Amino acid sequence: VERWVARVGVVRPVLGAGSTVGECASPRPSRLPEPVAQLLCGAGRIHLSRDPGPARRQLSPRRLAVAMVHFLHPGRSPRTIVPPDPRKDILGCLVVQEEASPYSLVNICLNTLIANLEKLCSERSDGTLCLPEHWSFPQELADRFVGMMTWQGKLTDRTASIFQGNQMKLKLVNIQKAKISTAAFLKAFCHHRLTELDATATHTDLSIPDILSGLCSNSWIQENLRRLVLDSTSIPRDSRPLFFGQLTGLRVLSVFSVCFHSEDLVNVSQLPKLESLDISNTLVTNISALLTCKDRLRSLTMHYLKCLTMTKPQILAVIRELKCLLHLDISDHRQLKSDLAFHLLQQKDILPNIESLDISGGSYITDGAVELFIQQRPAMQFVGLLATDAGYSDFFSAKKGLRVAGGANISQISEALSCYRNRSCFVKEALYRLFTETFSTQVTMPAILKLVAVGMRNHPLDLPVQFTASACALNLTRQGLARGMPVRLLSEVTCLLFKALHTFPHYQQLQKNCLLSLTNSRILVDVPFNRFDAAKFVMRWLCKHENPKMQAMAVSIISILALQLSPEQTAQLKEEVFMAVKELLAIVKQKTAESLDDVTLLFTLKALWNLTEQSPAACRHFIENQGLAIFIQVLETFSETAIQSKVLGLLNNIAEVRELFSKLITEDVVKHISSLLHSKELEVSYLAAGIIAHLTSDKQPWLSCDLQRRALLQDLYATIQNWPSSSCKMTALITYRSFKAFFPLLGNFSQPEVQLWALWAMYHVCSKNPSKYCKMLVEEEGLQLLCDIREHSEADPQAQQIAASIVDDFRMHFMNYQRPSLC
Repeated sequence: VERWVARVGVVRPVLGAGSTVGECASPRPSRLPEPVAQLLCGAGRIHLSRDPGPARRQLSPRRLAVAMVHFLHPGRSPRTIVPPDPRKDILGCLVVQEEASPYSLVNICLNTLIANLEKLCSERSDGTLCLPEHWSFPQELADRFVGMMTWQGKLTDRTASIFQGNQMKLKLVNIQKAKISTAAFLKAFCHHRLTELDATATHTDLSIPDILSGLCSNSWIQENLRRLVLDSTSIPRDSRPLFFGQLTGLRVLSVFSVCFHSEDLVNVSQLPKLESLDISNTLVTNISALLTCKDRLRSLTMHYLKCLTMTKPQILAVIRELKCLLHLDISDHRQLKSDLAFHLLQQKDILPNIESLDISGGSYITDGAVELFIQQRPAMQFVGLLATDAGYSDFFSAKKGLRVAGGANISQISEALSCYRNRSCFVKEALYRLFTETFSTQVTMPAILKLVAVGMRNHPLDLPVQFTASACALNLTRQGLARGMPVRLLSEVTCLLFKALHTFPHYQQLQKNCLLSLTNSRILVDVPFNRFDAAKFVMRWLCKHENPKMQAMAVSIISILALQLSPEQTAQLKEEVFMAVKELLAIVKQKTAESLDDVTLLFTLKALWNLTEQSPAACRHFIENQGLAIFIQVLETFSETAIQSKVLGLLNNIAEVRELFSKLITEDVVKHISSLLHSKELEVSYLAAGIIAHLTSDKQPWLSCDLQRRALLQDLYATIQNWPSSSCKMTALITYRSFKAFFPLLGNFSQPEVQLWALWAMYHVCSKNPSKYCKMLVEEEGLQLLCDIREHSEADPQAQQIAASIVDDFRMHFMNYQRPSLC
């Protein structure tokens, strides 16, 4: 650990819900920044001694450096999660535990490897990548590696080549939706001793005949491949019938949504070890070939076999012969109104050993028929009844050990979302039922929310799924329910919502649902998501819609998001910010004309205040859109402290932009600011003083009215003398992203009034939030300016006293900044 700390800094565990990976602090400096070292060591407060005295605070040099790293890079504070009751929601507790836990070290390492693959690998002459010669991966790690590459969309012809040769030993391979060619597949995977392959929905360059040909080129795979999934994978039109006969070890085969014909089924049915077969949504017209494997087939899934030409009695006759079946799925789309399941339930001498029966979507199915069928087959453990008229009697909840995928209650819906996660027709049905069930829920259900996220992730192009899922997500996270959800899960859901927005940009109701989700303070403040994209979306929404309620929501979101964007991000949103400022000013103008001081006005003023902070362009655009005239009207119309403080906060932002000084030095502005300087509300007086301090710090704009400037300075000084201590409380705590706007004022020794206000302001916020602002003092090198004031012979005594107090408090805060030892 010592060696690791010396090389890369201090590794800190990130505590709290939603934490993912331990963070690594910045590299440890060889010496503390100046003047921090002087303040801490030179002042005699910390003694680097091996012989601790009783009155001394002892820190070794290493621990002092470690403490400073922690001080400059504090972790997230632990968040409070309200976990589900384990007696009522076992799955919910498991999800909270899983989502709130860090990722495994193996996953962290593999993710790092994938992210840096180009740097770590060498390049072959054909442009593909090659692992370093001395690298070797054990089988389990290699399997997980290829799966993670596939999941992240990083498995391509260029990267798949790292699996050539014997450095990787693959066994269970997942290449779902991979965009690789036949040649790359053959070179990368077909020489391994594979026992399972999932090639769901691979790119058209890799078709099923090519996959089969590649697998059959390896005699070991022919005899030992147990499981093969080819769902939604393409077959060329001119392809001959598929030939699976050489894969003699195959036990599980899935060809869901494949151009799979009856003659292919004949071929597959002859596989000597086949036990599980999924031919859902294929072109099979006759299932009689299944009789060939009737003594070994244990699982048969034929959901939505729309091309069957057999009569009901003929189909049932085949099923009757499959006496070894433990699982049968004959579910169908409700719109087809299939009655096959209805007829199956009437049979007494069929499926004697069945444990799982899926008849979701079937017509004419009743509780009584299903109950009787289950009672006659005591081994039944699962029944699928979604999109049917069954599942509503007490029998289904009372029978122990029976799982039901249906729509009668939350338990059935949860089972349905889990079972049918890959079938969009049933996902949207289950989500619709879930929306109804959770419309007024007061219970936190993290396991259900995770299933909603799975449905969204698996069907990104299905509008009904995305829309209904967004509505369910709102139900499950509204009001205080989000507080019981792990941060990582909320982050995933929020990111999926924005992904849906990009996929369906013209579907307004989906946009409304996303906007509503952002009004949740837990999500907006605590949850990681792309705030840049969110701000862009909300600002554009604001400018396109005039519905007052939607405007109010958009304004409230902007008021918070604006503070979470860096100045660089705000600059990138130049067009959106300009449109938003114009629209926000229009709202303020309308509310002022109506003398309506509602919550929308407050949020609008706050949004303008936050958007203009450290953004000269936004300040300039505010003025260009007659913002000053509108704000003067606001001050003349409303006398509430909350409104005055927000107006003055924005004017402070403009006053920090030196080239805009002349725009503020007008009779109307100066008159109102001078008046508000004497407000009984400290917050209002403080903000008015800030504007005066900035405007009077430069003599140039006042050449024609210097007497007025001097009078303002005298008034400013007298007002500050009447204020209470800097550690006093205001109605609302003023916050700053940076102290840099104060630095010109701190260095202005010729105008102690201006310097005094800046010091009072810095001391005030440092005393209220020392963790944030003491760190800011170090990072922005503001401590040296304070030391200069403290030592300057011509500085105002009161200014020296405040500067000394800030330095002393900084020193004390650093000394008391403790964290558990890592060693």
